[in-house]
Amino acid sequence: MNLKARVVGGFVLLCTLFLALVFLQLVVSDRMQADRLERSLRIERMLNANRAVLQFMTDAETGVRGFQLTGDRAYLPPYENGRRQAFLALDELAASVTDPQIERLVETERRAVAHWLYAYGIPIVNAGQADADVERAARGRTWFDDVRTSNAAVDAAVDAERTEVYAADRRSARTAELMFAALALLVLLTGLAIALLHERHLIRPIEHVRHTLRRLADGDLSARAVPSGPGELRAVMSTLNDLAAEVERLITEEQARAAVGERRQQVAAALRSERDPHEIGRRVAGLIAEGLAADTVLGRVTLGPGAQLVVTWPERELSLDPETVAEIRAGRTGVARPVAGGLGVALSGDEDCPPGLLYLARAGRPDFTEDERSLLGKLCREIDHAARQMRLRMRQERLISELRALDEQKDAFIATVTHELRTPLTSILGYTEMLTEGAGGELTAMQRRSLSAILRNAHRLRDTVADLLLLGRGSRPDGGESVPVDLAALLTALHAETSGTARAKDVDSEVTAEPAWVRGDGTQIELMLRKLVENAIKFTPAGGRFALRLAAEGPNAVLTVTDTGMGIPADDLPGLFTPFHRAANAMDQAVQGPGLGLAIVRTIVTEHGGLVTASSELGRGSTFTVTLPAIPAPEPAVAPALS
Repeated sequence: MNLKARVVGGFVLLCTLFLALVFLQLVVSDRMQADRLERSLRIERMLNANRAVLQFMTDAETGVRGFQLTGDRAYLPPYENGRRQAFLALDELAASVTDPQIERLVETERRAVAHWLYAYGIPIVNAGQADADVERAARGRTWFDDVRTSNAAVDAAVDAERTEVYAADRRSARTAELMFAALALLVLLTGLAIALLHERHLIRPIEHVRHTLRRLADGDLSARAVPSGPGELRAVMSTLNDLAAEVERLITEEQARAAVGERRQQVAAALRSERDPHEIGRRVAGLIAEGLAADTVLGRVTLGPGAQLVVTWPERELSLDPETVAEIRAGRTGVARPVAGGLGVALSGDEDCPPGLLYLARAGRPDFTEDERSLLGKLCREIDHAARQMRLRMRQERLISELRALDEQKDAFIATVTHELRTPLTSILGYTEMLTEGAGGELTAMQRRSLSAILRNAHRLRDTVADLLLLGRGSRPDGGESVPVDLAALLTALHAETSGTARAKDVDSEVTAEPAWVRGDGTQIELMLRKLVENAIKFTPAGGRFALRLAAEGPNAVLTVTDTGMGIPADDLPGLFTPFHRAANAMDQAVQGPGLGLAIVRTIVTEHGGLVTASSELGRGSTFTVTLPAIPAPEPAVAPALS
């Protein structure tokens, strides 16, 4: 009875250890798989959200560029949608980030997006008119390049995290395998210990039974009975073998899942490389053939109108009959299914690009397992996503090239028109002045008024042409010498020159000028001051006043021009310094002017390293503030001593 209890106890202990091992492996494997899936989904969400940010911002930039070049508001819907969706995508991206470094990169990307929108995109759109400022456009491109750079940095960081996560998963899987191997070894040692412990009472009787059965098989019938113990032990060993086979199967499945993830990672990395599309296609086809032991791989992807990418592996002539192509394309996108002795997967297309396809076959094993079909479907979804991104990128590059060509044509048109207008204007002015001066008293009052109107409007048109030429150059005129400029003297002289015009309009004025010097082109700085003063006189009604103040504040010279004029509506302030922009109340009251003066002011101030801002209250007046880098007053020249 004691022997039976000990045998049963040892057997129960051994079975319990095996069952615990199997149960523990199932629980740990399931948990590891769930954690791996959760991490993979989080990283995929981060990558998709980051790509969405760049896509939405590219849509916004394309819309603004189209509006900036043409003035047509039909280009703006992509901008409006991209502006809203980009921040939503950034929020989704930030919600999935767990790494502090990636979080900092996301914040950098958010600042770059906000800077481009609030410093470039929103002012241009709110202005309501196309902005022809080349320098502003160049800054906008530079700021958008910052968006691309920060987006690429986030993408690279997330991709590095994915690589690290996959490596950690593989290490965890190997650690788990070693742990379960150690546990299995422990179970084996436990069984061995039980066997050694019961060797005298169990193993030796079994050996006796084995020898007895051998003698019976040899014809020795002297044995009277055969114990039933060995049959029971064989049943136990069979059960243990079944458990070991199940453990081996689970380990094999886990290794297969890890291999699938690694293959997807390799294909995704190849698709994101900056190589030639044909080289990328050959690399991906080779990876698919290697992963699925295929003899033949054929891929067709249309990247644009008339631009189809056809890749075969190995490189040789391979074609599919039209019926097979139609059958593959009729299937669901990204789902592998048997066709023509192999597997076919349909890839997506759009209105300009017909659907693509992927076909592979192998001669030795024509039937593909469900796991292999699933793997091919996942790889094809990666390919499909990359193809869509490539098509979008090619279309954007083509659109940007067309917009850049339109921009150059616009500049050429303005330059041609302004130069062509100068010659007839010179003739009009010359002959009109000759008529006015030569005719003398022979002209009637009506004729004198008519000639005066011709001269006045011709001068106005000449000034507009000169302003257009200045804006079209985008920089200071050739020959503009950078010298110390006495701002106080310029401002005082300009006030004295324009005070007569102000008094004729019944507008009071005052000037307060502290000594302040800047370095630059004196002619251009004087033009900038004149535009601001003329604006103050023009937009201030009779009985109003304006004030000019110049002060040295730290390293800067600060000029303010304040008037009590009609003011500027709040909606018009963002686009105030845009060429051809005119405030709504100025147009309602028919105040003359093409809307170039403040754009010229901004251009000149920016070229001199300064900043111009405006504040206004409707019906109360406006204040323009110009800040320029100041320099010390130059030393007076010393006359040479006479010998």
